[in-house]
Amino acid sequence: MKVVKFGGSSLADAKHIKRVFDIVHSDNERRIIVVSAPGKRHENDTKVTDLLISCGLHAINNEDPSPYIEQVVARYKEIADDLILPPTIIETIQNDLLVRLAGDKNNPEQYLDCIKASGEDNHAKLVACYFQEQGVKAKYMNPREAGLIVSNEHGNAQVLPKSYEKLRRLRESCELIIFPGFFGYGQNGGIFTFSRSGSDVTGSILAYAVKADVYENFTDVDAVFSVNPTFVDQPKEIKELTYREMRELSYAGFTVLHEEALIPAIQAGIPVQIKNTNNPSARGTTILRTRKNQNGPVVGIASATGFCSIYVSKYLLNREIGFGRKLYAILEEFGISYEHTPSGIDDVTVIIKENQLQKDEEEVLLKRLESELVADEVHIQHSLALIMVVGEGMRHNIGTMARAANALAKADVNIEMINQGSSEVSMMFAVKEVDEKKAVQALYEEFFAEVALPIG
Repeated sequence: MKVVKFGGSSLADAKHIKRVFDIVHSDNERRIIVVSAPGKRHENDTKVTDLLISCGLHAINNEDPSPYIEQVVARYKEIADDLILPPTIIETIQNDLLVRLAGDKNNPEQYLDCIKASGEDNHAKLVACYFQEQGVKAKYMNPREAGLIVSNEHGNAQVLPKSYEKLRRLRESCELIIFPGFFGYGQNGGIFTFSRSGSDVTGSILAYAVKADVYENFTDVDAVFSVNPTFVDQPKEIKELTYREMRELSYAGFTVLHEEALIPAIQAGIPVQIKNTNNPSARGTTILRTRKNQNGPVVGIASATGFCSIYVSKYLLNREIGFGRKLYAILEEFGISYEHTPSGIDDVTVIIKENQLQKDEEEVLLKRLESELVADEVHIQHSLALIMVVGEGMRHNIGTMARAANALAKADVNIEMINQGSSEVSMMFAVKEVDEKKAVQALYEEFFAEVALPIG
């Protein structure tokens, strides 16, 4: 049995939905289909989810949301007309959206989650309608009816363990299940969404619940690439990844799969297959618990910008009991979570996402760190990029760190910071944002034998 998820780009218009139908119809093992809201049809298009967010925000601010309502309904109508679906499906979608918009706005986050979730929910109804029109025994399944219960966290919901027993019943369905991604229901009955691109998470949850043999995730690329293809021309495709490798790469910028989507799959040991809706015969990338190390020490290189570092130095810091607790307590008061904490005997650096720290808070934070920690030096460095070099093979290869550092030195890239996880599956280099592309290209040339010409 397979659980299959199709992303927004795979369901953006009627042509793509017909292609999805052919893919599902070609394999009887594909029994549960998770759908996203319609994505972009072209580069300058707007995703339905973004239209819905604008719609909800206008309503919350007592502004006229009707232009956005019209755009959302028009997107679904265009798809329905091209698929020659009965007009009742658009009436259903429009009425559903209007009922949501007329809901209680006293809790803006709850209200906005309800509006956002309509994108996936209504698209699942439309896709199910098309499958039915093609003579397939298909059924739209509402997450509440199925039993997908999540935590009461708006935009960051987590599945509750008791959901799995209820969701397991989906395995017994004699109908093809069309399931909306991105959201579930709290114990209070309200709608709560996962973080953005959370349809991947829904698919993984369902795969775990029904004990699927494979979780297929269809997107718009043939495979996961070893590096950002906008940085390197025709980068090497990755045939196999471990869960840990994919988790590290997702964290550092690989957007092909939501980083939280692997958690249920890891727990159940279910292989995840990345496939291309536009080229379904392509092998794609398989994500597994273990794999044979056939790619050398490094399997992929990822990067992300928008980070800064807070440096704290204090003589004999290593002997001071409770120093770390006090440091993190101050960060917690400012609502700041950390990414990495490289340290020495007399200093520690905390890397955070830059958008967590407002300009007017920065000076206050630094003064508190200096005074409350009685630090010798505290300063912050902005505009950093994190480069992650990832591969299970690094644990069995000597000199990988030296090769990476040497490659960056030859490219005249200054390393601001280095950190290696205890699992030895990844190495992190912090560089200035302006050096991000040059750093990634240098590392790719070092670790991949068949080097393509850099872009730019």
